[in-house]
Amino acid sequence: AQRYLPEVDEVDEPAVEALPEGRVEVSETGESKFANQVRAGRHLLRADEPAGVGGTDTGPSPYDYLLAGLGACTAMTLRMYADLKKLPLDKVSVQLSQQKVHVEDCADCESADGQITEIHREISLSGDLSAEQRHKLLEIANKCPVHRTLENEIKVRSRLK
Repeated sequence: AQRYLPEVDEVDEPAVEALPEGRVEVSETGESKFANQVRAGRHLLRADEPAGVGGTDTGPSPYDYLLAGLGACTAMTLRMYADLKKLPLDKVSVQLSQQKVHVEDCADCESADGQITEIHREISLSGDLSAEQRHKLLEIANKCPVHRTLENEIKVRSRLK
């Protein structure tokens, strides 16, 4: 049957109009209650909620994307720094999770009451790195642009179109 199928490069995939850098569009697909299509640049992604909260789990949840953005930024920032400084960093892996915690359970939080989102980030560094180099890479990880954005005050300004 293979001879009747087109070669992979012969398949016409619909062209995706690229969005300007820094712009993202999210729209419902209509396939299920929470299923969304995400356009970022020329990339098409999916977003959904897990089945346990009424979604169909056809893509990562919004919080998964938030954590993925921080993880990707962390890994990329560390790679750029290690390459610039010629450090023997072979591989970076970042695992993240988030949870809501009560402010009174958070010793270093600025908020006085309510809940905050606490993100846990575990960074694995492979390579023949000294303790000093590993410590410096942790400092650099805490300076990645997405990390800084999440720790700064954020204003979301919404309007109807």
